[in-house]
Amino acid sequence: MSVSSDRIIEPADALVGEVELPADKSIAHRSAMFAAVADGTSRIVGFPNAADPQSTLSCVKALGVRVEEAEDAVVVHGEGLHGLRAPDGILDCGNSGTTMRLLSGMLAGQSFQSTLIGDESLSVRPMGRITSPLGEMGAQIESTDGHAPLVIHGSPERLRPISYRLPVASAQVKSCVLLAGLYADGETSVVESKPSRDHTERMLGLSRLEMGNERIITVKGGTAPKARMWSIPGDFSAAAFMLVAASVLDGSLIRMPRVGLNPTRTGLLDVLRAMGADIQIQNEREVSGEPIGDLVVRSAPLSGIRVDGEIVPNLIDEIPILAVAGALSDGVTEIRDAGELRHKESDRIAAVVAGLRAMGADVEEFEDGLAVTGGKPLNGADIATHHDHRIAMAFAIAALAAKGRSTIRDAAIADVSFPGFYDTLDRIR
Repeated sequence: MSVSSDRIIEPADALVGEVELPADKSIAHRSAMFAAVADGTSRIVGFPNAADPQSTLSCVKALGVRVEEAEDAVVVHGEGLHGLRAPDGILDCGNSGTTMRLLSGMLAGQSFQSTLIGDESLSVRPMGRITSPLGEMGAQIESTDGHAPLVIHGSPERLRPISYRLPVASAQVKSCVLLAGLYADGETSVVESKPSRDHTERMLGLSRLEMGNERIITVKGGTAPKARMWSIPGDFSAAAFMLVAASVLDGSLIRMPRVGLNPTRTGLLDVLRAMGADIQIQNEREVSGEPIGDLVVRSAPLSGIRVDGEIVPNLIDEIPILAVAGALSDGVTEIRDAGELRHKESDRIAAVVAGLRAMGADVEEFEDGLAVTGGKPLNGADIATHHDHRIAMAFAIAALAAKGRSTIRDAAIADVSFPGFYDTLDRIR
């Protein structure tokens, strides 16, 4: 994938049409990994060609799992919990933190050594948050000052079950510990005080116990995932950009069929509606254990809002585009309790603040968030994406609503999660 191209974005009057979203990355990653260690053959319908899930698929193949790619599905011939084989070389996770963190849990329970690397962006993301609990379980993992590359000395005999309380809401850390727990002798539990994405629990059918404000998720060691068919819905995180774009451009109407509506993912829906967005959900149903529906969004005037507390983990990936919505709303939009954004593909708080200021917005930066005052027209600008797909797409949407043309640097990084993103925008102008 080339990630060196820039993109010029001209303002748009409106966006009208139907958008087929890329498949949900979070579910795609997990379906490939779970299918790899299942007993039997799984069929994954709608597996995305985005770079991140393809990194997971490449790693699975390198671990000796036979994968056949048909026209509409990926067929994975599972090797069972202990059937993975030592890779011939390093495992390249590309830009995907989900690949590196979840795969580390699985590889800690194998009987061989493996090395995980990533691109420049992934190599500066913190991995101590997984090596610490895995170390408590007895895993031996070498890192470079808490960052990739990770050298994992797998040993199923060494792993022991633990009860781990998440210090920050993180579906990746939670899933890493639970996957390592598949290889421990006994029950491994993760305790979370703030809800995070629950795809792993749903897909593995794990026990979940609610106790006051806490939730305890438990996995029993030695239990292999079941081989099955997975049908992957459209990615709500991708839908977020279209929801905001249609809301802020007068005369817009966008329909997005078959979007994943997992309640641990759709916090942005609630926030945008509270801001005044006109968003309807049609044809709600459940597929492969996940709620889905068709989203219809029409333009509507938005008002600023304060976003903090428990809802933040449920919209952490959507905060860059939410900040853009705030800049195009009336009043002040303040986002707090989002310090986790400092540790994503880029420092997303700093990147969003810099981009909004370049476009002429009034924005204040906090350690854990930002406040942007809307009501002031945005101007076209030269935007640095910091090799971050969500920054690139968020400011492409801002550019549609700005006065004058904008240049999105390193724009092709959007292919990490939304291949064809710019072509989609051009088609529905």
